[in-house]
Amino acid sequence: PSCHDEERSALLQFKESFIIDKSASRYDGAYPKVSSWKPAGGGNSSCCLWDGVECDEKTGHVIGLNLSSSYLYGSFDSNSSLFSLVHLQRLILSDNNFNYSQIPSSIRNFPSLTHLDLSASFFSGQVPSEVSHLSKLTYLDLCCNLEIETSSDDPQGLLKLQPSDMRSLVQNLTSLETLSLSFINISSIIPVSLTNLSFLTSLTLKECNLFGEFPVGIFNLQNLKVLSVRYNQDLTGYFPEFNRSSPLISLKVGFTMFFGTIPSSIEKLNSLQELDVAQCNFSNSLVPPALGNLRQLTYLDISASRFGDFSYNGLIGSIPASFSNLTNLEILYLQSNNLSGVVEFQMFQKAQNLNELQLNWNNLEFVTGSNSMNSTLRQFITMGLSACNLKEFPYFLKNQTNLQRLDLAQNKIHGEIPNWMWNISKETLILMDISGNFFLGELRAVLPWVNLLCLRLSFNTFHGVLPVPPPSMLEYGADNNNFTGEISPLLCNMSSLQYLDLSRNNLSGMLPQCLGNFSDDLILLLLGSNSFHGMMPQSYNNRSSLRMIDVSHNQLQGQLPRSLANCVMLEYLVLSNNEFNDVFPIWLGTLPRLKLLAMHHNEFYGVIGQSRRNIDFPSLRILDLSYNRFEGEIPPLFPDITVNKSTYMYAQVSYDLHGFAIGRSVAYSITLAIKGLDLLYSKIQEGLAAIDISSNKFEGTIPEFIGNLKELHSLNISSNILNGSIPSSLGNLRNLESLDLSHNKLSGQIPQQLTRLTFLENIDVSHNNLTGPIPQGTQLTLMNSTSYEGNPGLCGDPLPKCGNQGAPQPPPSTEEDSDSGSAQKLEFDLGFVLAGIGSGFVVGVVLADVAITRRQELFLKIVRIVRLMIRKE
Repeated sequence: PSCHDEERSALLQFKESFIIDKSASRYDGAYPKVSSWKPAGGGNSSCCLWDGVECDEKTGHVIGLNLSSSYLYGSFDSNSSLFSLVHLQRLILSDNNFNYSQIPSSIRNFPSLTHLDLSASFFSGQVPSEVSHLSKLTYLDLCCNLEIETSSDDPQGLLKLQPSDMRSLVQNLTSLETLSLSFINISSIIPVSLTNLSFLTSLTLKECNLFGEFPVGIFNLQNLKVLSVRYNQDLTGYFPEFNRSSPLISLKVGFTMFFGTIPSSIEKLNSLQELDVAQCNFSNSLVPPALGNLRQLTYLDISASRFGDFSYNGLIGSIPASFSNLTNLEILYLQSNNLSGVVEFQMFQKAQNLNELQLNWNNLEFVTGSNSMNSTLRQFITMGLSACNLKEFPYFLKNQTNLQRLDLAQNKIHGEIPNWMWNISKETLILMDISGNFFLGELRAVLPWVNLLCLRLSFNTFHGVLPVPPPSMLEYGADNNNFTGEISPLLCNMSSLQYLDLSRNNLSGMLPQCLGNFSDDLILLLLGSNSFHGMMPQSYNNRSSLRMIDVSHNQLQGQLPRSLANCVMLEYLVLSNNEFNDVFPIWLGTLPRLKLLAMHHNEFYGVIGQSRRNIDFPSLRILDLSYNRFEGEIPPLFPDITVNKSTYMYAQVSYDLHGFAIGRSVAYSITLAIKGLDLLYSKIQEGLAAIDISSNKFEGTIPEFIGNLKELHSLNISSNILNGSIPSSLGNLRNLESLDLSHNKLSGQIPQQLTRLTFLENIDVSHNNLTGPIPQGTQLTLMNSTSYEGNPGLCGDPLPKCGNQGAPQPPPSTEEDSDSGSAQKLEFDLGFVLAGIGSGFVVGVVLADVAITRRQELFLKIVRIVRLMIRKE
């Protein structure tokens, strides 16, 4: 049929309102469909023959427009000529870029619309209520309008849907067969009226901030084939008993709060091809053997999220033998549960299409079988066997040509990497994790995997030259080995690197100057515990993403690079145990996020002056300046900051490896010097606060402002030249656990106010000129006498009794120490961090915290009271 002139003009006008930009579409098959649209008089002048246009055969009116993946770029508003096509029944504009336009309210001009697809086209703002008035809609897809370039780890949804509009949409669009609203911020419960959409075949509500309980009646919709509510972390629900056969093909509730058990009746879903219950609350449940009866399954994800020894899904028991019946299986994810037992690789032999297998982080023992059988097995894309008690390198990998992700971490594999490994999957391998084994020997200087993105070699005994990965790298971890020699400048070709950890090796030479700015994406730079010398890299630009720098335990020299002040994201800076020779870097005080500054055991010197700014180091929590040559009075560097956080300090990197999310977290750690002993905190709570300026040449009196740092945990100002009395204001430091004032020239009496420090576990005022009685009846008298030695004028328990027995003794503190207070999260003012790093997978490792808990402190106080009672008797 010939199209109507006014509709041809409207389409041409619509075409002219956009530009053709190849970056506007991401689908591989994209092409500019509107290129075939010509004005009257040209070839194909009938718009009914144009690419993407459909006309009614009888009337000639345009009833369908499919411009998906057409490279369209530009704004789209309610005045668009498109809205004059009032006979339109199908409108598909997916996979273009409409430049954050709002969905036009003029969509109401299409009362006959049955299909509306605006997915993945950079629409933003509120979904107009007019959409819910399109009562003939059977297909509605608004999903995946995402902000890709954000500082967040995940893409953010651009659209919002008011809860009231969500209810109206469900109530009015009763003919819906497909409803896809994924990545729209709905922030409401799921309307129960969804259970009335009897024609519904597909419902996808992924990552919509839904909450409340999932209406169980939705499982009973007789035509429903696809159901996905993944990544709604506040959405609860449970599986019903399935009493009849169901057409469900895909069921995905992963990353929600679904609870209970996976019922055996799930085997009645005999058409099911995809099942995702990852990271839900199916705790302490057995893996139902009935899953093995779902013979059509191609995708099964019952993985969990593990932190330390705790698994969130918590599925227990063995992998059912019935899983060998899943012959159509292509993807199987079981990682991070509490599964146990021996797994024979032969179990999966019948699944000839299996290409992704993840058994990581269980209590399984994986048996690979004979070499002759292994080398002839199918091709894999993903093989995850970390912590599977492997004793040798899996021989079945020998002939793999398409492998993308290989994880053999935390096993018991000894010896060298087999020679054949260097020849497999050279073009495809993007992740290789063999950390935490007993590998030894030298690696090749240049690695063969040209597209590698993530390489983890940590915690082995490799030696020789440090390998150089390809420029594509995002993460390179080679720490805790015996690599020697210099860092190759070729590492600086890795312009997208986010994580570099070469710490705890025997590397030497000068650091390549490019390390400061070779990658704007670099978040962690960890080079500690080697033998590097010379100066730090001097150039850091203001695009830096660095959050964590550790160059401790080397022989670095000279001044600190002033360009470090450009690293505005920096939180953790450890310079300790080097030979730096510089004044205090007061210019670091401009860094808004710096929480932890450790400079101990260097040659820093001079008086620490004050800057002209009102606030320096606004986020500082932990400061260690010990064992340097600072002098003058103690400077007021520390702001009065209150922190109320129970989370831990850490830096995190995460990235998408070809559709496979992966990441790593590094916990900030601290070694506090307590009475000459180093106490390691392998995790640091955000509120931990500590200062160590010991072993310098600070002089004058202890400043009163220290008494205002009310949430300080540890204060060490020992081995300086301080004089005067101990300020009574130190009694305000109610959370103080360790106080070291020893080896100074302090005089006068120990203030009575120190008896308020009810959490104090360690005090050392030895080797001063203190006099008078030690305040009695408190924990101060329970300390070892060495805490007070070297003060000839001090007396009283635990030292010899004072000469004047009639002298009044200060009464014990009468403050109540409620246990309810012990359960509260602490608030802190300040802090300080020393060297040491604990690292692990984001979903994997949380290291033990050695800090004394409040409940343990309460127990210790009871012990002290008992001791006092015994003494008085």
